Amino acid sequence: MEKNGNNRKLRVCVATCNRADYSKLAPIMFGIKMEPEFFELDVVVLGSHLIDDYGNTYRMIEQDDFDINTRLHTIVRGEDEAAMVESVGLALVKLPDVLNRLKPDIMIVHGDRFDALALATSAALMNIRILHIEGGEVSGTIDDSIRHAITKLAHYHVCCTRSAEQHLISMCEDHDRILLAGCPSYDKLLSAKNKDYMSIIRMWLGDDVKSKDYIVALQHPVTTDIKHSIKMFELTLDALISFNKRTLVLFPNIDAGSKEMVRVMRKKGIEHHPNFRAVKHVPFDQFIQLVAHAGCMIGNSSCGVREVGAFGTPVINLGTRQIGRETGENVLHVRDADTQDKILQALHLQFGKQYPCSKIYGDGNAVPRILKFLKSIDLQEPLQKKFCFPPVKENISQDIDHILETLSALAVDLGGTNLRVAIVSMKGEIVKKYTQFNPKTYEERINLILQMCVEAAAEAVKLNCRILGVGISTGGRVNPREGVVLHSTKLIQEWNSVDLRSPLSDTLHLPVWVDNDGNCAALAERKFGQGKGLENFVTLITGTGIGGGIIHQHELIHGSSFCAAELGHLVVSLDGPDCSCGGRGCIEAYASGMALQREAKKLHDEDLLLVEGMSVPKDEAVSAAHLIQAAKLGNVKAQSILRTAGTALGLGVVNILHTINPSLVILSGVLASHYIHIVKDVIRQQALSSVQDVDVVVSDLVDPALLGAASMVLDYTTRRIC
Repeated sequence: MEKNGNNRKLRVCVATCNRADYSKLAPIMFGIKMEPEFFELDVVVLGSHLIDDYGNTYRMIEQDDFDINTRLHTIVRGEDEAAMVESVGLALVKLPDVLNRLKPDIMIVHGDRFDALALATSAALMNIRILHIEGGEVSGTIDDSIRHAITKLAHYHVCCTRSAEQHLISMCEDHDRILLAGCPSYDKLLSAKNKDYMSIIRMWLGDDVKSKDYIVALQHPVTTDIKHSIKMFELTLDALISFNKRTLVLFPNIDAGSKEMVRVMRKKGIEHHPNFRAVKHVPFDQFIQLVAHAGCMIGNSSCGVREVGAFGTPVINLGTRQIGRETGENVLHVRDADTQDKILQALHLQFGKQYPCSKIYGDGNAVPRILKFLKSIDLQEPLQKKFCFPPVKENISQDIDHILETLSALAVDLGGTNLRVAIVSMKGEIVKKYTQFNPKTYEERINLILQMCVEAAAEAVKLNCRILGVGISTGGRVNPREGVVLHSTKLIQEWNSVDLRSPLSDTLHLPVWVDNDGNCAALAERKFGQGKGLENFVTLITGTGIGGGIIHQHELIHGSSFCAAELGHLVVSLDGPDCSCGGRGCIEAYASGMALQREAKKLHDEDLLLVEGMSVPKDEAVSAAHLIQAAKLGNVKAQSILRTAGTALGLGVVNILHTINPSLVILSGVLASHYIHIVKDVIRQQALSSVQDVDVVVSDLVDPALLGAASMVLDYTTRRIC
């Protein structure tokens, strides 16, 4: 302490107003109490802690063995806007005497409650230094204004995320007085391992309830739109009644509108309904276990979007109260929760899922950082705040490693020859790629997929990449809703009725998406390629086979039986060559790599393939590449075959233009550049004049299947809106 100019212990006053802020302040209080050689702790309790209707939660502070120096009854009942204002006024009247008596060196204030605003105002006007916890965050209601007002009054700031830190800097706060520590509650959350969690579940929900088979509901009024928030709460309860799962409902906080919400609960008989348990308060240690093992949490509490992410529990965030918060992929937002059906649909989507644990708000080491920060405060420094107006320094405060992680996806591409796995970043960069030959049997293939994905996931940690999920691109007909390959192409054997989602999700504990390789190519173009920002376009893949994907009104078209965009099987000739699908005259029978290889073998068998400057080693199979090489070297027959193949593809594109009328056609795959000019010639000759201006381009993406598989993960897991 001497190096900071302090020759005595730092007297710290922690003021707590409600059950929510105590869960964040308690870890700091324990840390301060454990270092009596550096700190003296004074605890002031006010607000809803001291009200019976809200659980008399000051008792849990006493149970934690903290001496409460002062109890201040500051709440004016009424639970409306006027009562909130009067409560702030009453606190402002009572606090000066307390602060004069305690004479703290620093006051710790948490969050964005109206009580906290009274605390910060009193301390600032009485020249007491203020440390504000959780400044810089954005939620979406009047809380934002209160939080930012406290920021301007506070002398020191402890924030939880890099975005919050940047917001504080943008608000001209002094960089040297900002600590990026993470949320103190995460210190407890990430170490919470209660093997006897079932006894807690039974105590609060009943003996017949199983883990992951119940819901926790916590919804508060929105003070800027009380009428709508009460209606939304009513719809939420109706949806929960219809959903018919055991539900723990916590009473709302003391904000304006809470009394009306309690009336709604009682009107619907929630306190006596066999499926519901309505409670005023649950001790934080037990609440942790309840949300950690719930099938879902629903409501609009910041706890849902912040703390619950540490467990990967599915969350349904209703309305706008938390809409500005940073969230993990476990949160599904229902902004316009104006019908029971919307909320019910969200429950069906989320209940029972398991998401990756999120550390957006902390890594479990916040308290040691905060204590070190407190010790660094020099009481000899001038009290007057200094604001740092632009330009803003780039190198700022402390950091948490996981904040710097690259959000990424594991992408899997199941081709006819190779099996590829890649780590793909949010920007479409392939961070690392792994390739193996695709085994011929189901058992070998699924084991290799699991092995490669596990190895890639482990490598991702070393590369500082946080894997959000797994996306799989595979040939054949796929049910993406279930993650099942229904029917495979002949190129991939033993691959019918295969559930890909379950084994990967069970092994990696990550969400998994599966789709057809043609659809994935279209998704890749939509997110990273030439289809970005376009409402309607079609992608055609030219490779071993011919596939495709259709984007219509920004959405991928799957069709009623998941058979849409089988563009390789558009028939362009009634008496054409046999196709692998069992038909004749399909585009794939003319223009695929297999078709070109077939024609190359015929020429080779008749000694008509090789020209001067060309050879095929005896141990090398004749392929489409040899045909293309022969055509480039002037082989007239090879050129004719390529022209016929390109014409067939061009006729298929004409049919697409006449049927779908997209604004762009993208040719993808290894053969695209060889066909593009022929395709454009066919369009000029055969297409209606009204579609001849539609552009046909060659994709500039190197790995569309991998990028498309990754896009399923990245698009879904970064802010979903129902």
